[in-house]
Amino acid sequence: MEQLCFFPEAGQSKGLPKEYLEYFPRLIDPFTGQQLLDKFIEEIPWKQQVRMMYTKEVVTPRLTAWFGDPQAYDYQSLKKTVPLTWTPELLMVKDLVEPLAGVQFNSVLLNYYRDGTDSVAWHSDKEDILGRNPVIASVSLGQVRSFDIRNKLDHK
Repeated sequence: MEQLCFFPEAGQSKGLPKEYLEYFPRLIDPFTGQQLLDKFIEEIPWKQQVRMMYTKEVVTPRLTAWFGDPQAYDYQSLKKTVPLTWTPELLMVKDLVEPLAGVQFNSVLLNYYRDGTDSVAWHSDKEDILGRNPVIASVSLGQVRSFDIRNKLDHK
């Protein structure tokens, strides 16, 4: 399987300051990436969430699963939910990411985009407990997807 990435071969988009995003292509070799993806698709207890958007309930167009330490923070849409216990595979990915990010992560929200119609809406990771400038790590396995970032004030 060819390694897929969020960004063009040239790397990070021009004009996006490095303090906002640091890009590490090919973090996981293609063979291992495919093994992880297959295992996650088959063994993760995926759920489709129902969320409030404005004044109505909507079903999210993707599947999710939340894993973490027993005392992980209350993820906004999963309040009163205990995270699932880390799997050996998730701990392996966590161990790869933490030295690069310079922080220790206590949980992971997995998103499974089944096909080209699954998505996530524009949003900010604005969980108050994460502080003003949270560190968010994102690892992508599988098909190419756009990872768009825009300015909240002018949407460029």
